[in-house]
Amino acid sequence: MSLNQPHKPKAIPSVSVTYAHNGTSRPNALGMRPMQERAYQKRGEQYLLIKSPPASGKSRALMFIALDKLENQGLKQAIVVVPEKAIGASFHNETLTQYGFWADWQVEPKWNLCDAPGNDGGNDGGKVESVKKFLDSEEAKILICTHATFRFAVDRFGIEAFDQRLIAIDEFHHVSANPNNKLGEYVGQLMARDKIHIVAMTGSYFRGDAIAVLHPEDEAKFEPVKYTYYEQLNGYQYLKQLDIGYYFYAGSYADEIMQVLNPKEKTILHIPNVNSHESTRDKIREVEHRSR
Repeated sequence: MSLNQPHKPKAIPSVSVTYAHNGTSRPNALGMRPMQERAYQKRGEQYLLIKSPPASGKSRALMFIALDKLENQGLKQAIVVVPEKAIGASFHNETLTQYGFWADWQVEPKWNLCDAPGNDGGNDGGKVESVKKFLDSEEAKILICTHATFRFAVDRFGIEAFDQRLIAIDEFHHVSANPNNKLGEYVGQLMARDKIHIVAMTGSYFRGDAIAVLHPEDEAKFEPVKYTYYEQLNGYQYLKQLDIGYYFYAGSYADEIMQVLNPKEKTILHIPNVNSHESTRDKIREVEHRSR
């Protein structure tokens, strides 16, 4: 190709969807977006399952619900369980009163174990011991920890140690009905004891291994809150159209990607994870390769 010829990306098969862009994702008088308001209306349920897309506000929905359970429903404490430490940042302090709610979400730094150094559990036991100190405290109200820390804590202290508390589990599809899944086993035991509340949150209520997330008898106890991708996308004020296309290639994706992209348009690229088959294991060079 001559360098003087304009770049003309290949046409690729795509699916195009037009949305209402009706702006309904704006918050209500309490600072709640539509999904959050829908979930809050069911805040009195003992077992609540929130199924909604990424960026729909599940973390803040949990804050509204947890604060009500602590203030008005007689629960002692709230424990928020996330799959990895980085996700713990989603539950940092929020001044909810600024937007109309009646209380703020406040987590003492020592009770956000996702921000603390060290292993999530196992031999050193530091974070697991912190869970015990939290459970024994009369003043502490909110704890953030990983799935791993929670599993080790249940191993060490038993399910009865969590009585009269809210257990909020983010990325709930990490739970499995497989008997080898410890988190799923403990959720079942907690529900059988029936002395806790659970808020389960997930963007995709399925697993790649085709094993059920919950046993049918346990799933039936949950009150679902469903907020679809279509509702989420329709609620944006400026999104008008979404095109999803597929292009099959051979060789390096970094060489082929400019065959389908127009460099004159603003574009956001998500490069493959360094552990994936398509990665060259050198993400800095990959970025430089495409930006020449």
